[in-house]
Amino acid sequence: MRVALFVTCVNDTLYPRTGQAVVSLLERLGVRVDFPEAQTCCGQPQFNTGYRHRTEPLVHRYASAFAGYDYIVAPSGSCAAMVRDNYPRIGEKAAAEGRGHRLAQLAADVVPRTYELTEFLVDVLGVTDVGAYFPHTVTYHPTCHGLRVLGLGDRPLRLLERVRELELVPLPRAEECCGFGGTFAVKNPAVSAAMGEDKARHIRRTGARAVCTVDNSCLMHIGGTLSRQGDGARPVHLAEILASTEDRPYGGLR
Repeated sequence: MRVALFVTCVNDTLYPRTGQAVVSLLERLGVRVDFPEAQTCCGQPQFNTGYRHRTEPLVHRYASAFAGYDYIVAPSGSCAAMVRDNYPRIGEKAAAEGRGHRLAQLAADVVPRTYELTEFLVDVLGVTDVGAYFPHTVTYHPTCHGLRVLGLGDRPLRLLERVRELELVPLPRAEECCGFGGTFAVKNPAVSAAMGEDKARHIRRTGARAVCTVDNSCLMHIGGTLSRQGDGARPVHLAEILASTEDRPYGGLR
C-alpha cells in the first residue's frame, strides 16, 4: 500500500516530533510512509472563520499533493475531520453556485482515503497492540472533532490499553470541550480560558503524569493552562506514546 503522512500545520510548525513519531510507529508496523512536500494547510482556519471561497484553492492543493496514495494518515482529528466533513460541503456549495462539479469530485476522491491515525491503525491495519512501552500514568481527553465528527469512539483507548506498563486512568467529564476550538479561542478568549481551567482541574483530579489526545492544538491549549497553574501533568500526543519503546522513548518523560 502507498501511505502518505499529512502532518498538518500545527504539527509541522510547533510539534514536529509528533510527525516523526507517526513515521517511526508506522515503519515499525511494516508500513512505508511518504511525505509529499507539496502539502500545505487543509484550510480549516479559513473555513471556520467564514472564508469558504478562500478555502477552495487548498482543497485543490490537498488533492494534488496526495494524488496516487492509497491512504492519507493525519495525526489530527480536527484536520482529518476538515477533509472528511467539510470538503464535501465546499464542493456541494460550489456546484450550487453554478461553478461546476470539480471541487465535489476532488472531495469524493480524497475523503475515503483520509484517515486519522487511530482509525488507520485499528480499521486498516487491524492492530491495537503496536509494541509500545510507556511506563507512566496517562489520562485521555477525547477531542471534539475526533469524538463528534469522526466518531473515533474507543479506538484511542483500545490502543492505549495495550501499551506495556502504561496505567490508563479515566478523565472526569472527559467529553467536555477543552475550550480551544481554533479561532474560537481568539474570538472568545475569556470563555476559552474558563473551559481550559475546567479541563485542567479534571486532569489534576486523575493524578496522571501525562494527558494525551489525538490533536496537538487541543494539547497546546490544555498544556498552557496546566503550565500556568503549575501542574505537573505533561501533554503528550497519542502518536508519541504509541511510538515509544524501551529503546526509543517519546513523549519527553523518563
